[in-house]
Amino acid sequence: MAVIKKKITPQYFDLVSSGRKKFELRLDDFEIAEGDTLVLEEWDPDTKQYTGRKIEKKVSYVLKFSLDDFGQKQQIIKKGLQVIQME
Repeated sequence: MAVIKKKITPQYFDLVSSGRKKFELRLDDFEIAEGDTLVLEEWDPDTKQYTGRKIEKKVSYVLKFSLDDFGQKQQIIKKGLQVIQME
């Protein structure tokens, strides 16, 4: 099991910290798998420094895809994507 550290801005840090946001949408430029630990370290974009706050979360599921997997690459480029969290 790996430990992966990533920056997160204050607005999203607070949502994850409160339990309201239970997902991360990230560029697929690193390896991560179920069972790994994701450490989200709060990063202040104004000061360009870490705040010292961090959250550790166990990864329970990873969905990887490319824009063309859906056969709608041009529509996705035009309209974007949305992530829907369910409980």
